[in-house]
Amino acid sequence: MTSAAAGRGDGGSGRRRAVIAEDSVLLRMGLVRVVEMAGFEVVAEAGDAEGLLAAVEEHRPDLAVVDVRMPPGFTDEGVRAALSIRRDRPATALLLLSQYVEERYAAELLAANTSGVGYLLKQRVADVEEFVEALRRVADGGTALDPQVVAQLLVRRSSDPLDRLTAREREVLALMAEGRSNAGIAARLVVSESAVAKHINSILAKLDLPRADADHRRVLAVLRFLGVGARPGH
Repeated sequence: MTSAAAGRGDGGSGRRRAVIAEDSVLLRMGLVRVVEMAGFEVVAEAGDAEGLLAAVEEHRPDLAVVDVRMPPGFTDEGVRAALSIRRDRPATALLLLSQYVEERYAAELLAANTSGVGYLLKQRVADVEEFVEALRRVADGGTALDPQVVAQLLVRRSSDPLDRLTAREREVLALMAEGRSNAGIAARLVVSESAVAKHINSILAKLDLPRADADHRRVLAVLRFLGVGARPGH
């Protein structure tokens, strides 16, 4: 059953608004605290997909944090609701949480749209600082993909132009797929931002991506890397 969708209103605070959908009451309480720490106002909570969709329709939040598996079937109710939100309310950013790596769901979500989307394992919530960063990045229109999700998506890749990339270029592209900025990639690899920029330029050239603005080509590179969405030139 749907939990009470606790509309709180923005109280004139001007903060971005969030809805949280998670059937575990304890985890939901924890998510509320962390999301509010990130500077959002939690305007509604739901315990199932039906409640989530109703809350999004009523409150039109900036961000929805959604459990992949929710009542009644505990299969893909959450991700199906997320795809519905993506179709009907594309301005609502989505961060999906999953107990286990389920790459099919991540691929479906990314194929629909790569802007303002995240897919993380629930264990990442324990790293509050990292999780808060992911929340803000997704709400700002970026992506946040769990490293294990990225790795799982790569398992099904076949031979293609990605084989042209060096080991370091693949590392850079994997971090791009997680949604990290050039500065974030540089910090993780302990290299300069200029070195990261050179690697990215090389990646874009080797993948034979069509000419477009830099941000769009970057998204195309990530989609190619993960094997979702349309191939370049199609």
